[in-house]
Amino acid sequence: MSQHVWDPERYLAFSDERTRPFLDLVGRIGAVQPLRVVDLGCGPGNLTSLLADRWPSAEVSGLDSSAEMVSRAQAEGGSRVRFELADLREWRAADPVDVLVSNATLQWVPGHLDLLPRLVQQVAPQGWFAFQVPGNFAQPSHVVLHELAAEAPYAQHVADVARPSSHEPQTYLEALAGLGCQVDVWETTYLHVLTGPDPVFTWISGTGARPTLQSLPDSVRPQFEEEYKRRLREAYPAGPHGTVLPFRRIFAVARPA
Repeated sequence: MSQHVWDPERYLAFSDERTRPFLDLVGRIGAVQPLRVVDLGCGPGNLTSLLADRWPSAEVSGLDSSAEMVSRAQAEGGSRVRFELADLREWRAADPVDVLVSNATLQWVPGHLDLLPRLVQQVAPQGWFAFQVPGNFAQPSHVVLHELAAEAPYAQHVADVARPSSHEPQTYLEALAGLGCQVDVWETTYLHVLTGPDPVFTWISGTGARPTLQSLPDSVRPQFEEEYKRRLREAYPAGPHGTVLPFRRIFAVARPA
């Protein structure tokens, strides 16, 4: 699988919209005075800092596999949070974690359902394991991307590009309940009202479309981007108040026995 580089600035372009699902997720965590809190896939660290606000006496760590994201987090995060470069597929907690959060990260890990048993094992008994993943991969923003990428002259460049994916809510519920957890799973579709030129492209170029765009050589990327923008404008027409982007997200909060 080819590697892609994250751009913290592009990712933060819609920080308010990306923050809301995180707050909805963390709002279902009932921990009162946890000792150890870990954010797996912390990105630029702006949301990890909210965990330190919520539990100021806890030891809060943010882990991410992107050097660019960790560097940004370390520069901006201050002394309340420790940020480290780590791959969640290999990560092991030195001590049981009281609150383990993973926000919009697991969808980038192929076979992440198979990782759930090991992640649950890192959580202390009666601790909290909470994650959120997008559930919008059948929506036009992704369908149009993959249809266009399958055409010439682009297809030859994107054969091994990473594609995010997730499962249905019931799949996560059954997997976590099968591990002996008390489980709360739900989904929410947010209607983001975006403004500016080609806002859906700006949104997805910072996340789901980024690996595809980076895999294309300079000779064809501008042509791809212009056609992708055109198709996105057709799929998401601008209205009098902006461009509406429906975005479905899937949430799970589990408590190991």
